[in-house]
Amino acid sequence: MEKPRLSFWQIWNMSFGFLGIQFGFALQNANVSRIFETLGADVESIPILWVAAPVTGLLIQPIIGHMSDKTWHPRWGRRRPFFMIGAILASLALFIMPNSPLLWVAAGMLWIMDASINVSMEPFRAFVGDLLPGEQRTAGFAMQSFFIGTGAVIASALPYILSEVFGVKSEAAEGVVPDQVKYSFYIGGAVFLLAVMWTVFTTKEYSPEEVAAFSESEKADAGPAAPVAGESTVAPNRFRNVGLGFLLTGILTTLLVNQMSLGKKELYILTVGLAAFGVISLVAGMFSRQTKTEGGFMEVMQDLYTMPKTMAQLAIVQFFSWFALFAMWIYTTAAITSSIYGTTDASSAAYNEGADWVGVCFAVYNGVAALVAFLLPPLARATSRKTVHLICLLLGGLGLASIFFVSDPNMLLLSMVGVGIGWASILSMPYAILSGALPSQKMGVYMGIFNFFIVIPQLVAASILGFLVGQLFEGHAVYALLIGGVSMALAGLLTLLVDDVDERRQRAAAAGTDPNLTNYFNRRRK
Repeated sequence: MEKPRLSFWQIWNMSFGFLGIQFGFALQNANVSRIFETLGADVESIPILWVAAPVTGLLIQPIIGHMSDKTWHPRWGRRRPFFMIGAILASLALFIMPNSPLLWVAAGMLWIMDASINVSMEPFRAFVGDLLPGEQRTAGFAMQSFFIGTGAVIASALPYILSEVFGVKSEAAEGVVPDQVKYSFYIGGAVFLLAVMWTVFTTKEYSPEEVAAFSESEKADAGPAAPVAGESTVAPNRFRNVGLGFLLTGILTTLLVNQMSLGKKELYILTVGLAAFGVISLVAGMFSRQTKTEGGFMEVMQDLYTMPKTMAQLAIVQFFSWFALFAMWIYTTAAITSSIYGTTDASSAAYNEGADWVGVCFAVYNGVAALVAFLLPPLARATSRKTVHLICLLLGGLGLASIFFVSDPNMLLLSMVGVGIGWASILSMPYAILSGALPSQKMGVYMGIFNFFIVIPQLVAASILGFLVGQLFEGHAVYALLIGGVSMALAGLLTLLVDDVDERRQRAAAAGTDPNLTNYFNRRRK
């Protein structure tokens, strides 16, 4: 029993919810630092204000993935209940966020908003693996990239459009968020909810029995080459040894930071985080020794420790890719307003003009990503997914690093073209490669665990970039973008080390070295 190929419009409908998710995500990325500065945050403290959100995502995504793997409702399916709950909560947060009266309230709303977005977004990645056969997954993730880019284009440019086209005020009293930002968030809340509900009501999911039948069919066809992950038991000693290593490293680095009086509380995020993971691993080892291996916590920890080789390789690529992206999202407003527009006064006309232009720049890179998304599947077929990802990340890194050398605001648009090419590939190629290496019954939890390698670089960025900008670069935020560009280029080079299971199988089938694989892909092509 094989998964049927889906039509263009079926893939369109199942991906349409990402339009709303990215609408909210883009408003957050382009405007939250601006809101923080408006409410009194200085440029060096902005990264710490972003920390609660990724920590929440770090916890929520594997939990939601695990829960959605275990969920089934005859009417609502497996993933769609989580789409809906997350959309409702995120839309409410978007309405409240720009009306925050105090900085700590805005930081709390960012926490809630990011957590809600994660609840909706995590199952969407597994959705593609659930519904599409292997040869359509690149197209499925590319369609998600298209909607991500389209939603982000509109959302990023929305404050500028409201100000320039509709005359909504872009200036406000000190400590008050401008009307153009408020109205943008209201529109974003409505779009988020409506787009996600479109996918909920237009797409059906396969039952657990059908999923099991598809999985057995693929295993029978692929024979011994089928990936096996999360099925072995991790020895208690492994949990203990890894846990002790992380715990001791975290304690020692925390003491070192304190002893050297580095004066940056952000660094404790990284050091305490290392110790916290050590404690979690030690707890898992204790449960394992007591043979208490049932339950969500132990299943997620077992899956984390037994992740497929391809996933571990992609994790390193993801780390450096997303470190670069978070450097851009956190520091672009501060970098452009200070280095090009010559101001750090968040209430000034020049600052708001520069912040509006950041929204336009973000719209450009997302627009480029939306267009490039449709080119990625044919390019991957002509070369390979790894080659495409390598080239795109190198261009993205070059575009991001070039901002350091730009003095004319209009030239930033050219930089954003490179960033957009890299962004299009980041949103699709790693997931297309990964989904071929995952067992179908654990698609959700492994996609959630894969999110660790999106969140961890954000925590690292929040920990060290504020320190570097403040201590080494005298508060010049544009240096953070240069570091980000180098990081993205490095991610591209690391792509060469990734084992793409699907493409390796296809080469084996084409060469006729495995009859099972040859028969399997011949039927797929038919």
